[in-house]
Amino acid sequence: MRTLRSIRYFLLALVMLAIPATAHAQFSASISVAPPELVVYSQPICPQEGYLWTPGYWAYGDEGYFWVPGTWVEPPTVGYLWTPGYWGWGNEGYAWNGGYWGTEVGFYGGVNYGFGYGGSGYEGGYWRNNQFSYNTYVNNVGGERFRNTYNKTVVVNTTNYVSYNGGSGGITARPTAAEESFARGHHTSPTAAQSGQREVASKNREMLASVNHGRPAIAATSKPGEFSGKGVVAAREVPAEHRTTENKAEENKAAERKTSENKADENKAAETKATENRAEENKAAERKTSENKAEANRTAETKATENRAEESKAAERKTSENKTAENKGNATRAAETKTTENRAAENRAAETKATENKAAASRETASRASENKAAEKKPAAKPAANTEHARATPAAHSATRPAQPAAKPEPARPEVKPVVAKPSEKPEHQATPAHTESAPKAAAPQHQAAPKTAAAPKPQAEHPSEAKPKKPESR
Repeated sequence: MRTLRSIRYFLLALVMLAIPATAHAQFSASISVAPPELVVYSQPICPQEGYLWTPGYWAYGDEGYFWVPGTWVEPPTVGYLWTPGYWGWGNEGYAWNGGYWGTEVGFYGGVNYGFGYGGSGYEGGYWRNNQFSYNTYVNNVGGERFRNTYNKTVVVNTTNYVSYNGGSGGITARPTAAEESFARGHHTSPTAAQSGQREVASKNREMLASVNHGRPAIAATSKPGEFSGKGVVAAREVPAEHRTTENKAEENKAAERKTSENKADENKAAETKATENRAEENKAAERKTSENKAEANRTAETKATENRAEESKAAERKTSENKTAENKGNATRAAETKTTENRAAENRAAETKATENKAAASRETASRASENKAAEKKPAAKPAANTEHARATPAAHSATRPAQPAAKPEPARPEVKPVVAKPSEKPEHQATPAHTESAPKAAAPQHQAAPKTAAAPKPQAEHPSEAKPKKPESR
């Protein structure tokens, strides 16, 4: 595991070397927990002239914050000064702003790293004629060994060890216009020696804040990567007058962490509750929508059923009305047909009746004419006495007698209308009335036969009432 972590940090160091210093702002991931206070330690002796001091700081790894010891480092080029990195609050977390080399010292969050880095600028020395002059008031150069030194009093703040800018309890310093202008200039990334110092510290569990509780056994080294020997300096205890402050700061930080955790838990709970509420509301809305759709479908189906029923009833009523109208029409037509047939039958019957009456009248007229003729031709009847007398009279006498005058015609009989018999019934034939009067027979003479007189013609036997009616013609 350590080997893998070492490789990871080595690769990270190579990446950091390849990236310009201007790109290191907000380089690391956002962390919700603030870094611990700065470690209190003494500065080891500068190993040789030309080296510059780079203060220690808290870095963040897989197991949390770990301390990177301060050390003396040779600058990448003459005339460059070191701007330390710092932790800054932003986007609801703490992010590391990496340090860089440049001709000026830029903004490093107002953090009091000590040894000339009091929060703004650098008072540990300066470059002159390609040589660095050390301020011995804040730098440990080991007495008379260094030629370019000076001593200038620097106000050192030993009461503030806050290691981050912004956020709860953080430093409130802001960059000046000059620092902002310089931040946009050309910078150089940390040297390989600086990256190596960080890499070695990340592998040492004694550097973890969770292990050393802010007092690492190696707080600073005289050279990068040398974590043993006489050049190693351990952390010191915080002065007694600052312990209460430190304890309060730790308590404040613990309280802040607890508050942050509680807020985070509350936020999570609120988010969970809001999510559940939204989910429940969505479910309720979906159920309501489904119910509304179902109700709408049922209503539509009911309406459609009612419409269909109404249409069926209307169709039935229409059919019934049509049938009634048709029946009425049929009845009317049948009545009209029946009336027409009755009228035709009555007309035929009337015609038949008229024809029969005409035929009967014609027959009656013919019969009367025949009777009249017969009456005219019929001889007058002789009285009975004359008949007896005629029998005794001789034939000659009878022949010489003059003829009797013709009998008077009978008075006209009243007109009798013929009775129309039913076709199926045959009219009863009446016997021709016998005439009581017959022509007198002449008595034949004894010796000479009297001439026969012609017999009177028989009247027509038919009577108008006895004529057979004609059968009506079938149509």
